[in-house]
Amino acid sequence: MATFLTYFTSCALLLTWSWRTSTAVPVRAPGAGRDQQCAALFKDLLFSTRGNFIEDLCHGMIPFSDVTLRSAETVYACAPNPTENSNCWMQRNSSFSESECMRNIMKDLAFYDAAMQSYLKSDLSRPEIEIPPLRHTLTIIQELRRGCSLTANGDISSMEDSTNLWPNDSFKNRQKMCKMMKGLHVRSITINRALGYISSGDHRK
Repeated sequence: MATFLTYFTSCALLLTWSWRTSTAVPVRAPGAGRDQQCAALFKDLLFSTRGNFIEDLCHGMIPFSDVTLRSAETVYACAPNPTENSNCWMQRNSSFSESECMRNIMKDLAFYDAAMQSYLKSDLSRPEIEIPPLRHTLTIIQELRRGCSLTANGDISSMEDSTNLWPNDSFKNRQKMCKMMKGLHVRSITINRALGYISSGDHRK
């Protein structure tokens, strides 16, 4: 099982980091103002989960390499091409679907929204350290779901149950949250690059 998880994580990271660097602009929406606002929010999500955020929240709690990645659906739905010449060439649709990519991005945001809300309601080991950065990131996620969703009311939701994510003591739950937030940072890189690919229009050529 550990070997499979290591393989899965390395493949997801490889697919994420193999794309060309691009500026993130969200899927087309009515009005340039909304496009710019969504682009800024997606960048805020990336910046809010990097370096200092993880260091402040998780200093000394988990090894540097410990990351919990959500399912790879978004990675494969949003990848412009499978990674060539690698063992990560997994079965997926050969044609890129903008709507499917965005749907999976919103499902990711729905999961993290629910997970973070339930965590903040649990017993926290260091609430004065944990609440401010998590609340900030949660606010960004909720603004993205309200303003940048495929649907008018942002009702795309995750099918995963977040109510039982935090059954352990506060220290172990915090370790689990740290791994999850590192995974969110990796996923936000994927999302921003996917949106850059969409904005380039290459998938419509």
